Amino acid sequence: MNMERQVAEHYAQGLLEQRILETVRSTGKDPQSMTTHDLDALDNLHLGGRESIRELSAFMDLQPGMRLLDVGCGVGGPARYFAEHGFDVTGIDLTEEFIRVATSLTKLVRLTDKTRFQQGSALAMPFAMASFDGAYMIHVGMNIQDKAALFREVARVLKPGARFAIFDILRGAEGELQFPLPWALVPETSFVCNAEDYRRALQAAGFQVAHQRSRRQFAIEIMEKRRRQAAAGTVLAVHLVMGENAAQMLKNVNQAIVAGTLEPVELVAVRN
Repeated sequence: MNMERQVAEHYAQGLLEQRILETVRSTGKDPQSMTTHDLDALDNLHLGGRESIRELSAFMDLQPGMRLLDVGCGVGGPARYFAEHGFDVTGIDLTEEFIRVATSLTKLVRLTDKTRFQQGSALAMPFAMASFDGAYMIHVGMNIQDKAALFREVARVLKPGARFAIFDILRGAEGELQFPLPWALVPETSFVCNAEDYRRALQAAGFQVAHQRSRRQFAIEIMEKRRRQAAAGTVLAVHLVMGENAAQMLKNVNQAIVAGTLEPVELVAVRN
């Protein structure tokens, strides 16, 4: 089995859409009248949810009507956020089930005119050169070994001067990682590296890094908030997407961030 197939199967849960909609109904909401805010707790599969997207977007030099690329779109939370703010968004993801769910949830919140989702590899995207005015990647690089090839492909589909925003979990310090983690059950499918590795790969691909910021303290505060929500019995949450190992995955990543072994980092680079 090749690596991309292993990654895609890691995220495929089966009956995901059904479980999400059943859970929505159990909270007393009608799926046909949902808003993006109703989905916040489960469809932003990254630290900080909507707040982290909003803060990252401040460094993206966004202009009304831009066409944006979502690399590794998951079930579409960030794409719906940007669509709601007036941008045209195309999402690509390896996991076919994620694409189906992203399309369905986006239809339910009435944003299909601003979004489209396509199954495919970020290393060989089915888009023409210079197709997009900007791109972003949120908690995706940990699953991709060849960062140089990834960034070259993003550069290919971006217009000159476009910005590529990244919010990934990187290596903060040396130390053994405990598995499972949200992006990998075993070390063989985890490709976490440090910020300097990202910078070198971005520069080699034709980008200039314009912004870099650690989000470690922000993540620690968010994790504590999520812990309190879980203790209060919040049912519409990321465990629906992450599956039966969710609790251990979150515990392991939380401990690594607190210890400094892992560090959430923002990077924004400009295409030459």
